[in-house]
Amino acid sequence: MVENCFSVGAFCVVGALLAVILKQYCSEQSMMLSIAVCVSVIAMFAVFFGGAVEKLRIIFESAGVSESCISTIFKVLAICCITHISAELCRDSGEGAIASAAELCGRGAIIVLSLPIMSSFIQLIDKLIKV
Repeated sequence: MVENCFSVGAFCVVGALLAVILKQYCSEQSMMLSIAVCVSVIAMFAVFFGGAVEKLRIIFESAGVSESCISTIFKVLAICCITHISAELCRDSGEGAIASAAELCGRGAIIVLSLPIMSSFIQLIDKLIKV
């Protein structure tokens, strides 16, 4: 796993250096290169993380966590990653306001997605208080 992280890190550094050099000549191409590097790293992450997801599901299920909660947790993690990377790409292109809007949208999506879990949590607290 360390070798993979080193490879990804080196790939990102080379991509960033090329993007900085390319930005002097054509900023649009530089942005496309940054997006391509990000998409490549996300694809590599998905391949590496795929096996761990099933192990995490088994751990959660053995702890008695429902499948809907497990699914929600993974969706929230995906929203966090996507929102963070897209916001940083917007900031790199000089669009801070768009980056902030992307982050706000991601936060809102997480809140909406977590409402059923919060409801279950409140019901559990209510049961504990009544006992």
